[in-house]
Amino acid sequence: MERIKPRTLSGFMELLPDKQAQMERIMETLRKTYSLYGFAPLDTPIIEASEVLLAKGGGETEKQIYRFTKGENDLSLRFDLTVPLAKYVAINYGQLAFPFRRYQIGKVYRGERAQRGRFREFYQADIDVIGDGELDIMNEAEIPAIIYRTFTALGLKKFKIRVNNRKVLNGFFASLGLSDKASDVMHTIDKLDKIGVEKCRALLLGEGVPESKADEIMRFIAISGTSADKLEALKKYVGKSEIFDLGLKELKAVADYLPAFGVPEENFEIDLTIARGLDYYTGTVYETTLTEHPEIGSVCSGGRYDNLAEYYTDKKLPGVGISIGLTRLFFVLEEQGMLSDEVITAPADALIIPMTEDFSKAVETATLLRENGISTMLYSENKKFKAKMSYADKIGVPFVVFIGDDEIGQGVVKVKDMRSGEQVSEKPETAALRIKAEIDKRNTGCVIKD
Repeated sequence: MERIKPRTLSGFMELLPDKQAQMERIMETLRKTYSLYGFAPLDTPIIEASEVLLAKGGGETEKQIYRFTKGENDLSLRFDLTVPLAKYVAINYGQLAFPFRRYQIGKVYRGERAQRGRFREFYQADIDVIGDGELDIMNEAEIPAIIYRTFTALGLKKFKIRVNNRKVLNGFFASLGLSDKASDVMHTIDKLDKIGVEKCRALLLGEGVPESKADEIMRFIAISGTSADKLEALKKYVGKSEIFDLGLKELKAVADYLPAFGVPEENFEIDLTIARGLDYYTGTVYETTLTEHPEIGSVCSGGRYDNLAEYYTDKKLPGVGISIGLTRLFFVLEEQGMLSDEVITAPADALIIPMTEDFSKAVETATLLRENGISTMLYSENKKFKAKMSYADKIGVPFVVFIGDDEIGQGVVKVKDMRSGEQVSEKPETAALRIKAEIDKRNTGCVIKD
């Protein structure tokens, strides 16, 4: 039989057990944080009818989508979590309570060129709030608080939540007579961080923006200072465009609520260069960056959109949401050495190694530990003692419990702390309480070290 060389496709991530445990810990932290804000979990199919996924697609989306036929069915793998959400809300509109708040963590697929930090299969972690007909600005103001609590819970401290409002930009462009070029100008200034000021200005000129207006745009997006300073500076543009005035009011509302939401000033910034490349954003937009790793780019982004499900229903369903590219974030954190070694990644908290032929006492002890909330493995393989300890080392188990004839005769177990090397003999009930307390203590740490 000819053997096939095993391989993982380019752009697809597979992790070893300890790294997968860290990824699971990150996802668990996200679920807990999102739930704190009243977001309900949702899961949608990975495979959808192509006509559903591509209703608002075309262009690059259609080029990157994984599409295939099964029988007479034209099917595609989902390329994000937002379009499936739109379909879900349209189908279940009558059964949902609005505003509808959901979170979803799931894999998406894009057939783009695989490169460092960019994958063809990757996890996204999304939250969205969907309104019925309208959605209050308070929902947009709450998003930075959710981002802040999420990243803090993960262990990050040095990050910046950058916020703008598309109405401010669109209104400003309208006041310059550039409404017909607003989308192109928006896409150009969104690239400012990557291409720099001079190239950004050159691109504006290349798009047909007059030199005087290009200079005015560059002065506008370069407004500096604190968020309060920028809001004050923007007042001089009031009265020239109704859409600008509304956008400034919304931007101020988001900034004003931040202290009450518990977001420190050092983690928030109004940034007039944030436009987001996708045209369906209509109000507040967000990008979050790690301040000591600007080369990574945005690790959490999103914004307000006016009509989520317009291709599936005549109901107007405005929303606001954010997405974390979880696989890319994990890749970068691992590459930068930012994943904590303190977090327990072993498949079990305790490994019981029987030192007798009769495993009855070992099984009984394993049951006791599990009843006390301690994940426990029972090593029953017929190996030498050295091989058994080598296994314990390799899986990184925090505690090893030995049960031999002497222990059975004395009614105790011998417990070894694999980190400190300390060994103690104690009653099984006492050992269970001590192991549980120590595991709980170690599990209080964050998965990311800042």
